[in-house]
Amino acid sequence: MRTGGRGGWMGVRRRWKRVIWPNTAGRHQIASGRVTNSPLERAGLRPRVDKALSGFLAAQRARLLEIDPALAEVADAVSAFVLGGGKRLRPAFAYWGFRGAGGIDSDEVVAAVSALELVQASALIHDDLMDRSDTRRGEPSVHRRFELLHRREGWRSDAAGFGDSAAVLLGDLALVWSDELLHASGMGLAELSRARPVFDLMRTEVTVGQYLDVLTQATADTSLERAGKVARFKSAKYTVERPLLLGAALAGGGPEVVAAYAAFGLPLGEAFQMRDDVLGVFGDPAQTGKPAGDDLREGKRTYLVASALGTLDDAARAELDGALGDPALDDAGVERLRAIIGESGALDATEARIDALSRAALTALAAAPVEEEAREVLLALADAATRRSV
Repeated sequence: MRTGGRGGWMGVRRRWKRVIWPNTAGRHQIASGRVTNSPLERAGLRPRVDKALSGFLAAQRARLLEIDPALAEVADAVSAFVLGGGKRLRPAFAYWGFRGAGGIDSDEVVAAVSALELVQASALIHDDLMDRSDTRRGEPSVHRRFELLHRREGWRSDAAGFGDSAAVLLGDLALVWSDELLHASGMGLAELSRARPVFDLMRTEVTVGQYLDVLTQATADTSLERAGKVARFKSAKYTVERPLLLGAALAGGGPEVVAAYAAFGLPLGEAFQMRDDVLGVFGDPAQTGKPAGDDLREGKRTYLVASALGTLDDAARAELDGALGDPALDDAGVERLRAIIGESGALDATEARIDALSRAALTALAAAPVEEEAREVLLALADAATRRSV
């Protein structure tokens, strides 16, 4: 087994500070050091996105209540999930992608990019169900919420099965509503016709990426190639690259802008997902909103885990591989797997990969033919995405 250097396991534990408290100055701080406020607040974007989502969901609630008063629980659950948290990172990349391509600010474009939050809600609701996660952002996950509703009301049949069914349907509903919000945004037909192929491809990619994630866990594929592909399609593309390209399409950006956004967005999205993978193993629940070590209990075959499995000796590899995916893994077991991963050198390797991807993204952004204000905000978003400080 590799020792990991820098003071062995205690050195690894000290380096968790970068992960658990990402607001501290760390290796991903932009060199200029001038990012003082959240880039999500530029142009008042976060409250404007929240306003667009709140208005849309209120209208949907009224529609559901016309069908049946029992659907109030459905409307309230989706609203609580969408409005109760989230960084609005995807709308931010789409909005500043739009502005960078020459688009003019409007409430209509804010509403259009807000549709990405409903795609995100759909993916997270389904992801929590597939992973059997009990919480999201410190609250019961949707399938647990409806299981608890069933138990509280004393209804018949299986409470867990009811919760699972509700989560499937609410995730589907959020995806349907994402389409509706995009088309009800007020953007013109020409803009929407350009954006539609990007939006459709993004939703296909994230769905098949989720399947590849499930398949990888089932087949215990430990290759870095598969881990990278899952990261790209499950998260990287729809977190950064496709939102940027959606914004460019809405603005009518030319091929040079599209190429630059792809060169910037894909490596940055992969770095974002790898940061998420590190947090999934080493993160503080107060920061992540999920129990510590959940990714280990779920058996996630991430780049971090694949890197560890590729460098460990036979005994340590067997111990890590055998414990991955054990839902009964206790805190001591989580701590042991953290130690194995840390001492393998995989944490250092993943951090180095995040750095390399971030540098590639920033190099592409520096050369991109975009408006300067947008370049400045995209630079700050890139820093925030890889440090999770927004």
